[in-house]
Amino acid sequence: MTDEELEQVIFGADSTEGIVAVGSDAEEVSVYHRTEKGLAVERAELRPWLVSDQKSDLPGAEWTSLAGEGYAFLAEFAQWSDFLDGRQRLVEGGVDHLAYGDRVRQYLTRSGRTLFKGMNLNDLRRLQLDIETIGLSPEEPEARIILVALADSTGWHELLEGEEADILLRLSELIRARDPDVIEGHNIFGFDLPYLSSRAEKCGALLDWGRDGSALRFGRRRRCAMGGRSRPFIPAYVSGRHVIDTMLALQRFDAQSAKLESYGLKAAAEQLGLAELDREQVDQTNMEREWASDPDRVRKYALQDIIETGRLAAHVMPTDFYLTQMVPDLYQTVAVSGTGEKINALLVREYLRRGVALARPQSPRRFPGGYVEVRRRGVISPIVKVDVESLYPSIMLSEGIAPATDTLGIFLPVLGELTRRRLEAKGRAREASGSERGRWEGIQSSFKVLINSFYGYLGSGFLFNDYEAAGQVTRRGQELVREIADRVEQTGGQVVEIDTDGVYLRPPDHVRDERAELAYVEEIGAALPKGIKLQHDGRYRAMVSLKVKNYICVGYDGRKVFRGASVRSRADEPFGREFLAEGVDLMLEGDLAALADRYRQLSDQVLAGGVPIQKLARRERVTEKTFSSPAKRRSAAVAQGTPIGDYISVYQKADGSLGLLQDYAGDEDRVHYAEKLYRFAVRLREAVGPRFEELFPYPSVRAARQASAGQTNFDFD
Repeated sequence: MTDEELEQVIFGADSTEGIVAVGSDAEEVSVYHRTEKGLAVERAELRPWLVSDQKSDLPGAEWTSLAGEGYAFLAEFAQWSDFLDGRQRLVEGGVDHLAYGDRVRQYLTRSGRTLFKGMNLNDLRRLQLDIETIGLSPEEPEARIILVALADSTGWHELLEGEEADILLRLSELIRARDPDVIEGHNIFGFDLPYLSSRAEKCGALLDWGRDGSALRFGRRRRCAMGGRSRPFIPAYVSGRHVIDTMLALQRFDAQSAKLESYGLKAAAEQLGLAELDREQVDQTNMEREWASDPDRVRKYALQDIIETGRLAAHVMPTDFYLTQMVPDLYQTVAVSGTGEKINALLVREYLRRGVALARPQSPRRFPGGYVEVRRRGVISPIVKVDVESLYPSIMLSEGIAPATDTLGIFLPVLGELTRRRLEAKGRAREASGSERGRWEGIQSSFKVLINSFYGYLGSGFLFNDYEAAGQVTRRGQELVREIADRVEQTGGQVVEIDTDGVYLRPPDHVRDERAELAYVEEIGAALPKGIKLQHDGRYRAMVSLKVKNYICVGYDGRKVFRGASVRSRADEPFGREFLAEGVDLMLEGDLAALADRYRQLSDQVLAGGVPIQKLARRERVTEKTFSSPAKRRSAAVAQGTPIGDYISVYQKADGSLGLLQDYAGDEDRVHYAEKLYRFAVRLREAVGPRFEELFPYPSVRAARQASAGQTNFDFD
């Protein structure tokens, strides 16, 4: 393929720059362009369409035959109502078809246009919104909005207060006047917008924020993709603008690294270095009292919220911004959709542009996964991590593995071009500084997201999937990673863990510093096939190896990296986390006796009530399951009135129920927490070895030993 053809596949055939949004009504779309003179609006025809594996008698449909097999017939309609009727007839008739229910996505796919071409994130007019309320539910008798904080990317900010109806009226006026392309808020879908909408309805106010004068509206429940998992939410839409929830964006951002302790705004901003230095903290449950006693403090708190929201969005959104330059969809949709969907969108757009039939997806079937193995357990030092850069994409490119149904032959060329562009962007990022470096980092990250999804696309339910090709990739990946491990052992190193595309190893004794490690990795990688590049991906003073994908690495700077659900969870109580961190240090010193002593001391403290409740309580996120799952009955009892998506801090009471941290009355279940400490210790069992039960007895066993020795006996029953 030529460079021009690749450009068209990746970015769309229409090169129009400066499109910041697309809104739609029944038969037309409004295309909003950012120009030197300001915002310009273009009205464009919308021709609704669908593709099917056969022609059908659909009123208002104009049929075009597409070359090839699969979804080989394109139906276009003059009226949206005809499209909806036609789609329904196909559903009722059991006719296999593909139809997008979103007007803007339909328009962008067929027009070849995408948003934000020629722009940087800073070129967007971004507005941040946060509300302070009395009551966390808008339906409570005393519920009302007392303050709305607004800011935008120009440096402007304003706080709205007074009568609730006046606040809402002024809010709509300011949104129209400031005319943002994007409205950002932390948990804006889960709290701010539903609360505003409910209160506006009660006050008779209209949230007419659309660029066409239309009101804020809510869509159907959908799921936000977050790596290998997803979270349900109800999106809100403002015509001609994008709505970005930075809480969802933050979870997507952290999906792979899992470094953040919390997704709450204040905690995340602090951990990411984005927090205000003199940060105010206001208890939401006591907002009415705080507002009455110290309104300036609440105002400062709200203003800091939107400042941090803006910083957070600028930190986590560049990848999705640059993806939107490629994917024919709205920014706020790109920001919640899976990466496989994005590749599918590129392929659909190009196949329709060339008048070629879309493939019908293969039925699911099993194929081999990545190779994982733990060869050594315990405390091992030092450690080097090596991995194959983009293992699966590299295999696909080097061995020409592509879906059999890609009749245009664009799958691999596009993967290769994205790889080339990413390497170029990474080089630009290294040479740049400040905002320019951030721009190139965002661009290379957007390419990386797509590159790493090409393999997953093969093995999922997308149009051009190919399970045999996916199996070819993973089988070859297994061979390569085993080759690397064997080469390590042959050259005097020790393999600790193998995980899909990488190896944790103890290097040979003669490899004693980073320079020698780099040379050793280059030596190991030299034997790999062309196109497969081994890289040095980290060095650690030691590793506590436990079981597959569960380990703790300790850097030369003392920082610890916990990996695996059995090692660390966000639901862990602080006292347990601290015990594990101390335990790792003592294990590195080879002092299991001191670790056992620390276990016994902490157990005694727990049973004697000497551990502060703040260290025993855990943070729990309120979800739909909190109120629907029988297993969550205890949590539901204390979460009443807390919005979905918010967090509560809970502890177990002596009667077995849960209590809120703020309601603590000296009634914690100490036996439960002593047993919980034992379960934290169990996480280290594989590294401790056969003496584990002797060194870390279960609390009831320990109590019996104490009794036989005439020591204080606690009642564990």
